[in-house]
Amino acid sequence: MVHKKPFELIDVTLRDAHQCLWSTRMTTSQMYPALADIDKAGYGYINILGGAVFDVMVRFLRENPWKRMEFLSKELYTPTDALTRGQSIYTFELFPDDVVALNVELLAQSGVKVLTVYDALNDNRNIDSSIKAAKKHGMLVNAMVTYALSPVHDDAYFVARARELVNRSVDFISVKDPTGLLTPERAATLFPAIVSAASGIPVKLHSHCQSGLAPLVYEEAIKAGFSYGYVATDCLANGASLPSVIDVWESASRLGRAPKMNRPALQNIDEYFDWLCTRDGLPRGVKANYDPALYEHQIPGGMISNLRAQLAVMGISHREAEILEETARVRADLGYPILVSPFAQYIVTQAVLNVMQGERYKTIPDEVKLYLKGHYGKLAGTPSEEVMTRAGVSYDASRRPGDLIESALPGLRKKWGRAITQEQLSLHAFYPENLAVGLKDGAQEALSRGSDLQPFSELLKYLVMKKEYKKIRTRLGGIELSFTS
Repeated sequence: MVHKKPFELIDVTLRDAHQCLWSTRMTTSQMYPALADIDKAGYGYINILGGAVFDVMVRFLRENPWKRMEFLSKELYTPTDALTRGQSIYTFELFPDDVVALNVELLAQSGVKVLTVYDALNDNRNIDSSIKAAKKHGMLVNAMVTYALSPVHDDAYFVARARELVNRSVDFISVKDPTGLLTPERAATLFPAIVSAASGIPVKLHSHCQSGLAPLVYEEAIKAGFSYGYVATDCLANGASLPSVIDVWESASRLGRAPKMNRPALQNIDEYFDWLCTRDGLPRGVKANYDPALYEHQIPGGMISNLRAQLAVMGISHREAEILEETARVRADLGYPILVSPFAQYIVTQAVLNVMQGERYKTIPDEVKLYLKGHYGKLAGTPSEEVMTRAGVSYDASRRPGDLIESALPGLRKKWGRAITQEQLSLHAFYPENLAVGLKDGAQEALSRGSDLQPFSELLKYLVMKKEYKKIRTRLGGIELSFTS
């Protein structure tokens, strides 16, 4: 079947690109100068929020996430998209339905048009409360099926999950490949099956470039009739990030499904972020070489770098290969959970303990025991008898996890008073008091700095930072200036 409708693109530069390459440290002020060009570039949607973005803003940037969501959604005419982790929202723990509903309400009030939601176990009961709240507030719902590679994650498994989403009347269905494990060969069978199961609901692809194969996988999505693909500006694409907008746009052009994109705007966006990388010493995306080991341990790129840093601190970098091998074994023992937060962290922690203690499952963290009990939801596979016996737990996922958690907002309102804003109430639901208060308004800071770049002042700042020159001469209009270090 030949598909003629344009393959529309969704920008992740303001969210997933810097999450993968800059440890999620992009500030609102850094985003502001690029917004006008991003808005007129031709994207179908712009993804501005995910779990890590919200969390890093609070914990490290000390920016108020709600101020950024409102600011970006007002500045951008293109509809904005925010991603949450279902019942986990932005962190690792599960939250009650009333906190989930409040978060979705605040996203809608901020001007976000699309709620993208997924569950790390693909237990779609964990996104029901999010879907209900989004529909109540007039948002479109983009529900994700998270891809994984294992004996239990066959095409039939993913088709069944997609059909569950159709029955929930979502507006979009996405295939989310957080580690970049999809191959063109697997996509060639899986993608047409997903499109068929979607029964006319538009399907999106969100795949990372860690294996180096994502651009080819996007071509299979275009051929299969997917409607959208997530992409990043060229200098912040590839590696652990997503494919380049230019690469995917050119693939869509060759296949007769090119969307209308503003190439000068795309160039301006890329030049701006490329300049930021130079000015602030930030990494650019680099195309990854194919690594067969990735298909064994399946750990996302950002987590691999964190693991290596932690092993170095512990003085056990030489045991990395053992730990990665043990990670694959632990995952099999636990019934093949998907290596995405929080389960990627739990599995790697268990693998480190097994290797360092010289005895498998001598120590089992409480979070792993909760997973084995079904606390987080239904498991894709069956855990080994050995690990269940060692953990001393029994599995029961018959009830939706959200049904087991008591409402939190009445107690929070009683503690903080009814005069508290909804935004501040949500922050107290997610974080301890020392983190929930004292956040700055990054939007106001961005406005005070302005959206226009000042080439001369930026040149001066750059020259002050750099000392490896002896003399530079430059011309600005009719003025010629010389600088000597």
